[in-house]
Amino acid sequence: MDKKGNSNVEQRLTHKFSEGKYSAKGADTCLMCHRKNTTVMAIFDGVHGDINNSKSPMAGLQCEACHGPIGEHNKGGKEPMITFGRDSQLPAPSQNTVCLGCHQNTEKTGWHSSLHNMEEIACADCHQVHAAKDPILDKQQVNQTCTSCHAREKADMSKRSSHPLKWDQMTCIDCHAPHGSSNESALKKATVNDTCYSCHAEKRGPFLWEHAPVTENCSTCHNPHGSVNEALVKQRVPQLCQQCHADDGHASRVVSQPSTNAFGAGMGCLNCHSQIHGSNHPAGSNFAR
Repeated sequence: MDKKGNSNVEQRLTHKFSEGKYSAKGADTCLMCHRKNTTVMAIFDGVHGDINNSKSPMAGLQCEACHGPIGEHNKGGKEPMITFGRDSQLPAPSQNTVCLGCHQNTEKTGWHSSLHNMEEIACADCHQVHAAKDPILDKQQVNQTCTSCHAREKADMSKRSSHPLKWDQMTCIDCHAPHGSSNESALKKATVNDTCYSCHAEKRGPFLWEHAPVTENCSTCHNPHGSVNEALVKQRVPQLCQQCHADDGHASRVVSQPSTNAFGAGMGCLNCHSQIHGSNHPAGSNFAR
């Protein structure tokens, strides 16, 4: 269906809401036709279908709480109802208003300005309501759901040096807020460094001698999703160091290939400057001790 057709459906559904022609029998009316559909019936296995829970849609307007007033839909099924997911005739923002009618809490405050919302990602693209338990609430399913869209990050996760995301020992939402935040890249913490320090506390400092790129942003040198180089660094040393240290005595020596001389062998610059994240030694200005 084209955009004009979708717009007409949206207008009709909006009109149905204003009329408010709900069924007097609630879910019983819907189940006269839909009870043989296992996906539909799965709603009763989860919290959304718990009639004894006052916060559940099923305890109120039941199916129509989410899918809209039945109107004349039960008389031939031609009158549209709200559907969710990728095959819905409604745009994602319209679908999401139904979910946000109930799900308003501090974790959702950043949703309207989030990239997911701007890109018109529907709640139902990630979440499943007609299920005993929403799969994405299972830690083992989070990364799979995220990487179904974020393909570049999925590729990085499989590189030789990476966080244990590939084995689900970490999840994307350990660092990112999928419903949006006021921070860069929808991070849960205020900055990239604060996010890294929540696990790598030994890099926090303060140090007597601080390394400027370290205190500024960990991602200056590291790719948090994975790298072909050791320790998630974006380039191998000494090339990584020479991006900044290009005219500093022996650091200006261009080492095109590792292991060609003393400055490129082994850990390169780190052979001597081992405390590169910061030093508390009185003679540590060169991060060598």
